[in-house]
Amino acid sequence: MAELVFFSGTMDCGKSTLALQMDHNHRARGRHGLIFTRLDRAGEAILSSRLGLATPAIEVTPELDLWEVVVTHLMGGQKVDFVICDEAQFYAPEQIEHLARVVDELDIDVFAFGITADFRTQLFPGSRRLIELADRVQVLQVEALCWCGRRATHNARIVDGVMVVEGEQVVVGDTDGGASGLVEYEVLCRRHFMRRMNAKAAQAAALSADVLPLELDACPIPPC
Repeated sequence: MAELVFFSGTMDCGKSTLALQMDHNHRARGRHGLIFTRLDRAGEAILSSRLGLATPAIEVTPELDLWEVVVTHLMGGQKVDFVICDEAQFYAPEQIEHLARVVDELDIDVFAFGITADFRTQLFPGSRRLIELADRVQVLQVEALCWCGRRATHNARIVDGVMVVEGEQVVVGDTDGGASGLVEYEVLCRRHFMRRMNAKAAQAAALSADVLPLELDACPIPPC
């Protein structure tokens, strides 16, 4: 029975690498699939990993009907055994519904990969719809790490070295925004995300991750 599976996690946890590995494994067994992506940092119509691996893909534009693309391939005599969708957080909710229809009506497995929440800790519309419709939501087991060594759980947007929590939801990283500055992303643990302390800010302040955020005289526990 076909499934719609959502593989989620923060940046740097290996989502795109796993997508490429799954595509390789299926094709090695003679299966044929389609690969979709949107706004990959390596450019248009490509699925790339931070490890340097890449493969051609179909770019998901806002108006693209994913159901229609799959059906067109089938009607053209091409075999489609599976569909891989990277950067699925950027898909429109209607496009996620197209993927669910592919699973239910065509009995084709769909594997979607994406970040759950944005730099403001708010769900991406595509990710929200996937959580609502997916047969399974699987959090990747490869842990991304905050600069302090703790497990990273949040994606922070860094503009010219400073963490920001306001702005457009979708901005591609590692780009020079001109007047808006150099845009980068960094994964942080919840503690340092809430403190707005990315690696550069921590280094500048020369703070230790082991220092408790409490004043001694404010401690509710009396001394022995």
